[in-house]
Amino acid sequence: MTDWNLGSLFTGQLIRLAAKQPEDHAAFSRWSEDAEYTRLMYFGPATPRSPESFEDKKDHHDDGRHFHFTFRTLTEDKLIGQGGLEMNWSNQTAELWVGIGEPDYRSNGYGTDAMRLLVNYAFRELGAYRVGLGVFGFNPRAMHVYEKLGFVHEGAQRESLYRDGHRFDMYSMSLLRPEWEVLPHYQAIQAIVEPG
Repeated sequence: MTDWNLGSLFTGQLIRLAAKQPEDHAAFSRWSEDAEYTRLMYFGPATPRSPESFEDKKDHHDDGRHFHFTFRTLTEDKLIGQGGLEMNWSNQTAELWVGIGEPDYRSNGYGTDAMRLLVNYAFRELGAYRVGLGVFGFNPRAMHVYEKLGFVHEGAQRESLYRDGHRFDMYSMSLLRPEWEVLPHYQAIQAIVEPG
């Protein structure tokens, strides 16, 4: 059994899921100027954005389909990233996205922790049957994390992304509820939620 707080929907080993705050817009703007972050997060062109542009963006939380979270470290309560789920209620499916905006927190387990929390939230709280995501072919680091968490490759949109004179595939991956239920962290959750 792992040592993170398995019974919590919002707290992992390294981060907690938090609500987006108006003061977060400055960080979102700063991250939009980080080409690595922006090119890993978005299919379209990288574009710097002002803090005000994030204020204008409608918060989809009100529509009952979009669930947006920020990621804050447990040790310092520092905003380091964001992610979310888009739920299709009639099909019980969710599309997931994650981004670690602070460069010093990349490749240190924070993204994995965020992914685990969002996947658990999708299955435990939203009742999803399938959680899917897309990943660019030039991002093997993310693919490794997704595979480690039980995601399965479903297919590729061949050469659908053009970056710096090269074409890359966009891969689809997913995790189904029965696959998630046999993973060790799910078993540990069940031991906490349903003791004895």
